[in-house]
Amino acid sequence: MLQKLIALPVLVLSFFGMGMLNTQSDTMTLHNFKVNDIDGKPFDLAALKGKKVMVVNVASECGYTPQYTQMQELYEQFGGDEFTIVAFPANNFGAQEPGTEAEIKSFCQKNYGVTFPVMSKISVIGEDQHELYKFLTTKELNGVSDHEVRWNFHKFLIDENGRVVRDVSTSTLPTDESIITWIES
Repeated sequence: MLQKLIALPVLVLSFFGMGMLNTQSDTMTLHNFKVNDIDGKPFDLAALKGKKVMVVNVASECGYTPQYTQMQELYEQFGGDEFTIVAFPANNFGAQEPGTEAEIKSFCQKNYGVTFPVMSKISVIGEDQHELYKFLTTKELNGVSDHEVRWNFHKFLIDENGRVVRDVSTSTLPTDESIITWIES
């Protein structure tokens, strides 16, 4: 009888404790998503497992567009088996990415020599927000916190397991010391 009296509270506490436990292990990751690259070919983000990733929404006609230079520098310095950048063109802010995928690709290569992965144009906010950006901006999905993409060149730092580490504002350059320290850690 005493064993049953002890076992019941332990069982109840265990049950409720498990429900309250909110670890990132039960949330989605970047690796759950499939997108299309700038050429319209499927790109499975699961291929990035084991790499730190900087996800950036980009635009060709923005005052921050010169950040492509720093993004390419960062990619040349650290890109490879342990780090990559994935850019998502978006026309959400000031209609600053009006081009087609072919025009965007040409612009990136011709003006900035971009060699990091650039994906097809998506929406990063609003009713037509892409599922990936819903994940990046919603705590219930990413397990970390809510984030608001306020302009072009907003950055998300993702760890090797596909988990959101933090977001970085538009005005912070891709080569900022805090980002380099994160990559090197």
